[in-house]
Amino acid sequence: MYSYAQIFKKKNFFKKPKNNASMLRDNPQKKGQVLRVRITTPRKPNSARRKTIKLKCSNKLKPVAYVPGGQHTLKRFSTVLIRGGGPRDLPGVYLRAIRGKIDLHPCEKKKRRRSIWGLKSPKPKRIKKERRK
Repeated sequence: MYSYAQIFKKKNFFKKPKNNASMLRDNPQKKGQVLRVRITTPRKPNSARRKTIKLKCSNKLKPVAYVPGGQHTLKRFSTVLIRGGGPRDLPGVYLRAIRGKIDLHPCEKKKRRRSIWGLKSPKPKRIKKERRK
């Protein structure tokens, strides 16, 4: 058992660990309206053109979120659902948009990990039987 003096000597005893997705304010997802669609480049060892969006959330904050997948049809004033967990190599981007919800369409032609990209399972092809006359 700790005494009060021992507890208050440890300054970080009462602090919660920092969460980078603190814009969500302890919610799993947030809905937001797109203010700006732009392309950013990652940190030093990587090189790409990553799609990011600036949002106006329902809690009056304006975070930046990453749009995963190949193509999207987002523009100003479209609504998006965001979650935590942005890409590691984009500085200042801690959120990720969810594909297949609200205005962000699912990725086409995905075979594996379809649940991430908002796709249903592909329907099996039916083989047409020839009619006998």
